[in-house]
Amino acid sequence: MILYRPVGSAELKLIEESGFKSFPPRLPEQPIFYPVLNEKYAREIAEKWNVKDTSDHKGYVTRFEVDDVYCSQYEVQIVGRSYHQELWIPAEELKIFNQHIIGKIQVIEVFSD
Repeated sequence: MILYRPVGSAELKLIEESGFKSFPPRLPEQPIFYPVLNEKYAREIAEKWNVKDTSDHKGYVTRFEVDDVYCSQYEVQIVGRSYHQELWIPAEELKIFNQHIIGKIQVIEVFSD
């Protein structure tokens, strides 16, 4: 399954430090990790939220692949419009999720203010 994750510069730096192989642990105020199912939604978040909510006013869209069988255990969540589709991965399961990433996490788009 191809997934997307909009991130800010701080999270991107941690992804880079992993060799673009994993996402960093969630912060205490982040109980879920939510990759999104389509590029349109990821771009929307990176451009409209990450750019405004980060100190350097940058947002990035990452794309990565995760084993389909593993992903099938998570129900698709729709959190707004029909294309606002996410998987909700509990923070404590992120390490296992990262082990099912196939290949590397790619940065496919950059937004700045």
